[in-house]
Amino acid sequence: MDQLLAIKAFARVVEAGNFTRAADSLDMPNATLSKLVQELEAHLDVRLLQRTTRRVTVTPEGRDYYEKALRIVRDLEDIDHSFNAESAKPGGYLRIDIGGSTARDVLIPALPDFIARYPDIRIDLGVADRAVDLISGNVDCVIRGGPLSDSSLVARHLGDAEMITCAAPGYLKTYGVPAYPQELKNGHRMVSYLSPQSGRAFPFRFTQGEEQLEIKSEHRIGVNESNAHLAAAVAGLGIIQTFRYAAAADLQAGKLVEILAAWRPGNYPFHVVYPQNRHLTQRLRVFIGWLRDVFPERLNG
Repeated sequence: MDQLLAIKAFARVVEAGNFTRAADSLDMPNATLSKLVQELEAHLDVRLLQRTTRRVTVTPEGRDYYEKALRIVRDLEDIDHSFNAESAKPGGYLRIDIGGSTARDVLIPALPDFIARYPDIRIDLGVADRAVDLISGNVDCVIRGGPLSDSSLVARHLGDAEMITCAAPGYLKTYGVPAYPQELKNGHRMVSYLSPQSGRAFPFRFTQGEEQLEIKSEHRIGVNESNAHLAAAVAGLGIIQTFRYAAAADLQAGKLVEILAAWRPGNYPFHVVYPQNRHLTQRLRVFIGWLRDVFPERLNG
């Protein structure tokens, strides 16, 4: 058995979700792929995959093996690239996790530049507001906003995003335009952003000079995903606080109107985060460097 090829075959089945797609991506007959996985299971004396006529699922042992083996595969890819005479250019897979609106409005519009600079790097982008576990999720790095809580991770500051309070013109016509934050408690409808981790609503925060206010009003609607949160405001469901970059297109189109501009919340920090005990591959190093060049301006675009 070619164990490395078998590991690659097994990893591709996990990622593709079935044998046919995995075989196609490896340009390998389905029967050959299946045999490699069976040989790997026999070698390990453990069931890695549960197969039925309709689907393939990964066993707990298979998931554990995949997470450990994939690091080896990626390290070998890195070694190959470092010894390739042509390849002072980094290559291989880079797995990135990022929140919804930050992916849509900040990272993805800038990615063509990165791809043009580093055509041998392949990117798997996981987009969700719920942060993944960097270790068990086999992710190279995450891009997240807000305070950092895990001291075991390495964080690089990417810049600060301006936050605004806004609502649809139709909503403001019906309910009026508040002049002060305290007026939000008087019959206004607030669409809260819910923490994807805890499910709790983030309070509305306001700052003017040294004065800071926090409004915790019972919300009519709560949303735990940033793009849907913005869509709720555009639909006229209520007032939201969001990133200026996320609302920029709707503000320009007149679908949203900024309110309480004199009481803008404080800026929101963004970081790229990765495990401190993980080998910093060449592809991750150049990606972080590129992020630190392009993100500050785009966060305030």
